[in-house]
Amino acid sequence: MSVPPRLAVVVKGWPRLSETFIAQELVALEEAGLDFEIWSLRHPTDRKTHPLHDRLRANIRYLPEYLRDDPRRVARAMGGASQMPGFDAAAAAFVADLKRDDTANRRRRWGQACVMAHEIPAGVAGIYAHFLHTPSSVARYAAILRGLPWSFSAHAKDIWTSPEWELREKLSAATYGAAFGATCTKFGAEHLQSLADRPDRVDLVYHGLDLGRFPPPPERPLPTPGAPFAMLSVGRLVEKKGYDNLLDGLALLPETLDWHFTHIGGGVLDGTMRARAEQLGIAGRITWRGACDQPEVIAAMRAADLFVLPSRIASDGDRDGLPNVLMEAASQKLAILSTPVSAIPEFITNGIHGILCDDAPAALADAMGDIAQDPARARTLAEAAFDRLTTAFLMQPGITHLAKRLTAMLTAAR
Repeated sequence: MSVPPRLAVVVKGWPRLSETFIAQELVALEEAGLDFEIWSLRHPTDRKTHPLHDRLRANIRYLPEYLRDDPRRVARAMGGASQMPGFDAAAAAFVADLKRDDTANRRRRWGQACVMAHEIPAGVAGIYAHFLHTPSSVARYAAILRGLPWSFSAHAKDIWTSPEWELREKLSAATYGAAFGATCTKFGAEHLQSLADRPDRVDLVYHGLDLGRFPPPPERPLPTPGAPFAMLSVGRLVEKKGYDNLLDGLALLPETLDWHFTHIGGGVLDGTMRARAEQLGIAGRITWRGACDQPEVIAAMRAADLFVLPSRIASDGDRDGLPNVLMEAASQKLAILSTPVSAIPEFITNGIHGILCDDAPAALADAMGDIAQDPARARTLAEAAFDRLTTAFLMQPGITHLAKRLTAMLTAAR
């Protein structure tokens, strides 16, 4: 009896609290029958995990995060890689990339790829990388070394901050590009298709949501006039999330509104945002909860009256795709206020499934105030978003499509 082909999955780090969409997909692919192991470029830094991570049975392998961490392992791998049939082609691809991007990170990608190619067990017939920047570079070099096909899933930052030359080469058969790629928004798919040698090299595959992981939405009785108004946001404290403008907007809310804002998530701007809230005189109305696991996030959503995510395009071009947290909020029939950035309008139509406004503080303040004063409208928006989620943004169609593409890639490689 033949052994089914195996897949090697490259991720930035495992597990990561901020990447539940990756964990959700990999658990679902495993349950759909795909056999794979995970190769992580980094060791975990989060102190907590989601229950979803515990459901994954796949073996986890950690590559040297920095080549100096394990020089013997790296030296053995580079020696072994030099004997592989694909070494000349892989080395040429790396040198060509290095001429345009001579950085420590680029050299680290090559070293990690050599370790991966050297240690991939027999039976692995293809590589799949989550994110089109660093993980896909490691996957591409390792695939060339081993003569394997590779594929990718692209999301947001990897699409919008990677140089065009690198995207084009990862999307062309002539330069050992991916057999296929998936991305989670129409906005991103159209951009990548415009750079590919063939548009059909890139598929639109929404992450969707597995409602089996979430409780049914709570009953939300209309609040009495003057009742406290609870707002929530879940997201990393980084530039593209727009929390500086949100804090400025909160400071503009009328004194007559009894509001409280809760933030969940970590990030490099944590101290900066806390200091900003103090300077604005609103720190007493804000709870900073830091990183939380999925049950804690859902409990917070069920207790809130409005979910706010003021996404914007960062100065380096980074931006959200379609944040899964918006779908999670919709699963609990929590009214949503966000911005019309990137692919957010693919899920939320302004005035129907939620409110999309400009990210200027005054605009955010007006929108928050309007929703607080009209709870019946908030309920209508939340009901519509829940209906949209359950009719067009569930997980299973995307998993079925992705499993089919990955299986075809592995089968063709045998």
